[in-house]
Order: sequence, then structure tokens, then C-alpha cells
Amino acid sequence: MFAKNGNVSGQTMPAKMTITKYRTKLSACEPANRVTSRGLSPALIAAPLADEILSGIAFWRAQEPEDIFLPSFDGLRLHAKFYAASERKAPVQIMFHGYKSSAERDFCGGLREGIDGGFNVLLVDQRAHGESEGKYLTFGVNERFDCLSWASYAAERFGNDVKIYLYGISMGAATVLMASALPLPKSVSGIVADCGYTSPKAIICSVLRDHHVPAAPVYAVARLGARLFCGFDLDSASAPDALSRSHIPVLFIHGDDDRFVPCRMSRENFEASAAEHKKLLIVHNAGHGLSYMLDRPAYLSSLHSFLEANF
Repeated sequence: MFAKNGNVSGQTMPAKMTITKYRTKLSACEPANRVTSRGLSPALIAAPLADEILSGIAFWRAQEPEDIFLPSFDGLRLHAKFYAASERKAPVQIMFHGYKSSAERDFCGGLREGIDGGFNVLLVDQRAHGESEGKYLTFGVNERFDCLSWASYAAERFGNDVKIYLYGISMGAATVLMASALPLPKSVSGIVADCGYTSPKAIICSVLRDHHVPAAPVYAVARLGARLFCGFDLDSASAPDALSRSHIPVLFIHGDDDRFVPCRMSRENFEASAAEHKKLLIVHNAGHGLSYMLDRPAYLSSLHSFLEANF
């Protein structure tokens, strides 16, 4: 549950991989995503879009990013790829991928949108993923402090007058939401949270119940194990708690057919947010992480209006 999985984390697609092989890879590495209302896994839904996915991957491969490394609060070496805009003072998007995934996979479309939109983009490898060090992922508990480190890095590099936007998918969304109550730079102007959960406890118990496993005793054991062997407490952070103490504008996005992170969790996060400027986009029939694919016009319209707003 917590350990880095070398067969999934930070994986990229070999240059000559065929569409058929990539479809197989999508199916093999989709963590806990099950069926949608049509009985298909997100991997199978993505299969007809393989050409588009491959095009997005080819796009980021054609770029020449700068590798950035910085230390975490607990001594790990964190990694991100920086894609520079033509204007140095362009706004910065910092993107955080999901559970046992990779930035290139989760943002194969988002990177192009960011670059084409004139943003500086930081694609982060979450701890225990890709080129970032770490033995354990922590469901956002420690990742929120990594988010603070990346935001502070961006503010120092580009200046406090350059707007920073935090963008996360799934666990990445939970990460940026949990970070919202930390002492982020004042230049952090907005958060985009795509299918984020409310708390580590809530998502773990939800998945356990979906698998007909008694949630309370198993979660208690998992929490104890995390404290004893991984050095963190699953109950020490939640998105609603952080959002209730933050006034950073937030765009929440969720598919109403998400069978991994229930859509109600984004509704709960939205209701908990104390931000004056907040919006919730629910994408009909979209499964986990598929809102962009299934209703791109609505997704991009909401995203662009949010990013262009003068908060």
C-alpha cells in the first residue's frame, strides 16, 4: 500500500511501443480502477484514444525540459522536470500526479495545454515515484510538505510577482488541497484539484469497503503500520480541514462515474473550502481521471476561465 512499486511508479513508454502494447500497459498499471457505468475499465475506455494519448506522450518527449532536484523536509532528493515558457515571467503551473503513476502519464495532455497556454510548467515526481527518492508514499500526508517546497522554489526562482498554480490529479489533487493551509508563497493564486479524495482514511476505507473487507480493523492495522514502520500518521492530514483554513481559489473537477475516488469527496471538499472564489465541475459519465478525455470542452472552458481570472 505504501511502498514504492518499481513496476508502476514513474514508468514511461518505450519509444517504439505500439498502441496495442500501450493499451495493455494502461490496463496493467491502472491502480484499483474498476468498472464504469458501461462496465469498462478506464484503461479500456482510454484504448480508443490511444492515438491521442501517444500524441501527447510524443509531444512531451519532443520537449527539452530542465531537471530540477531539491531536498525534502525529511532529507529526500525530490525531482521535477521544468518546461520553460517563452516569457520568463509567465505564470507557473506545478503539476502533481496520482497514486503509483507518473507525471508524464497523468499530464500527457495537461503538459501541452500548459505549454500552449504560455505557462512555465513544473512536472513533479512525487516522493517514491520516478526520480524522486523515498521508500513510501504517504497519501498526501508528507507530500503536502513537498508541495510547499516546490511552490517555495518556484517563488524564489521567478519572484513573488509571478503567479503560481498548483494542479493535481487523484492523490496529487489531495496533496495540493492538503497543502493549501500550509504557509505557501503569497504568489500561489489558485489550485486545480481533479478527482481528489478527502483524506487518507476516507479513501483507504472506501476502497476496502468496495472490496468487501472490514474497513475499521484493517485501517487500524494500516495506520499502526504506517506509524511504526513508515514514520507517518494517516490521520494527521485531510483536505477538508486544510480547505476550511485556506482562502486560495480552487477549481474542483470530478467525474460522476468515478468508482475509485467517489465524486462525493470533491463535493465534500468544495463545501469545506473557505475560499471566496471556488468552482465545482462535475463531468457526466466520467470515470477516475477521465474528465478531460470525456468532456474536454467543458474541462478546458472551466480550467481556462479559472486560470485567467484576476483573483
